[in-house]
Amino acid sequence: MLWATLALLARGAAGLPPFELTALGFGIAAVLGLAVVALRGRLRALRQPPLAWLHGVGGLFGYHALYFAALALAPAVEANLLNYLWPLLIVLLSAPLLGLRLGPRRLLGVALGLLGCALLLLDKGAGAAAGPDAPLGFACAAAAALVWALYSVLARRLAAVPTEAVAGFCASAAILAALAHLGFERSVAPTAGQWLAVLLLGLGPVGAAFFLWDVGMKRGDPRLLGTLAYAVPVASTLLLILAGEGAFGASVGIATLLVAGGGMLAATARDGGG
Repeated sequence: MLWATLALLARGAAGLPPFELTALGFGIAAVLGLAVVALRGRLRALRQPPLAWLHGVGGLFGYHALYFAALALAPAVEANLLNYLWPLLIVLLSAPLLGLRLGPRRLLGVALGLLGCALLLLDKGAGAAAGPDAPLGFACAAAAALVWALYSVLARRLAAVPTEAVAGFCASAAILAALAHLGFERSVAPTAGQWLAVLLLGLGPVGAAFFLWDVGMKRGDPRLLGTLAYAVPVASTLLLILAGEGAFGASVGIATLLVAGGGMLAATARDGGG
């Protein structure tokens, strides 16, 4: 539910350079997260090995820098949906990286979810006309999907790292983004509307969502979570359309049915029989 608002809020902050937006969003998430961790007396949870920091900071910073760049360069609806290849990649990578069995029922659920996203992506009326920077934007969206899938699946191998450490990862991601912004971008003073969007990003899809996702990937079934995550691009696309960022079409309704059906198949799959 939180990630369904990510694209809409990112569009609400449109005009801010990608690294600046990443730094501001993660800065807010870090301040709030570290405050909660400190109040719980868990600051020692930030003491993690270098591999954990490389995984956490690289995943959070890399994904969002690529995602915000994609939305800035390419039509919002199409870039957003291409980014949502990550649920498919999570399910597929669970087999080689975690040794988890997929099975025909779960694979069928993944295929239905992917088909729903593909219908939306191929709907020419879904988004605005593509500009000359669109190919680079689409490439950033695809790269973002791969980065987030790897981050999510590999989190299972780092299950001993407490979720409180995510607050430190957010702080480091904010610092890296700020340095990249100062080195490669021109600063833009946010308007009141942009500040509101940034605040909501830091509270929700760039804040609380990561702590919840960390718990889910470490304690839940990544195959099921990856399949159910196909509900996010549908909800996200609907929000973009309602906000005037795209046009409603029959493909959205069909995609919703495909995603819901795929999620039900995956949810009822058994490890023994697929």
